[in-house]
Amino acid sequence: MTVPAQQAGGAPAPSATHIVLIPSYNPGARVYDAVEAARRHWNPVWVVVDGSTDGSAERLRQMAAQDDGLHVIVLPENGGKGAAVLRGLDEAAARGYTHALTMDSDGQHPAGLIPAFMQASQRAPDAMVLGKPVFDASAPALRVKGRQVSNWWANLETLWSGIGDSLYGFRVYPVAPLRAVMRGQRWMRRFDFDPEAVVRLCWRGVRPVNIDAPVRYFGAAEGGVSHFRYLRDNVLLTGMHARLFLGFALRLPLLLYRRLRRQPG
Repeated sequence: MTVPAQQAGGAPAPSATHIVLIPSYNPGARVYDAVEAARRHWNPVWVVVDGSTDGSAERLRQMAAQDDGLHVIVLPENGGKGAAVLRGLDEAAARGYTHALTMDSDGQHPAGLIPAFMQASQRAPDAMVLGKPVFDASAPALRVKGRQVSNWWANLETLWSGIGDSLYGFRVYPVAPLRAVMRGQRWMRRFDFDPEAVVRLCWRGVRPVNIDAPVRYFGAAEGGVSHFRYLRDNVLLTGMHARLFLGFALRLPLLLYRRLRRQPG
């Protein structure tokens, strides 16, 4: 498999296997630039509008009406990032797509790296390709330090299977195993979707491949919108890791067996 060739005029030709999937909830004006940037580098791009009330659904639908490579799904109510991703995955599977690159709608993720991530996925279709964030001065120090805690727990829960970063949402998932994991859990529907997804996929034997990727935080003066709430979301992450640790304890013999098999003879 190869990255699709470009069409006349430099636009990427449509892929039959890989989509870009962008969950979006009241993202602010930067969403339109983020979607256009993704479209410059990939075809198709899907946006799942997760019950937004800011009018972005209407403009995104107008953009899709003029662009065959852009597909917009509008959900009537906000269900959370995981719920929006699952809705996109279900439709992608029904249309025969096998992989989805997820990215945020606020412009923080590097659209220019989409082709490189898709190539890595095509070289290892059974793996998940995880972005490992490279922060600049715009990153809030509290967020950078805080994610180290989640990363430590995610690596413990997978016996250090190679998760470079558990929270960075710029990543390529194989659709079938992720749908199976999510359908088997009544959780994984909100902010804590990203770390739980990589842990549970590791438990299923999906290998992580890590690629460095920059992340840019935009302030309010730059049109940035953040829905992160430090206390609420850290309580959510704590509860998620408590659930995962119980699952880890139950799976420990299997994880140890896999670990020993990987050791050189």
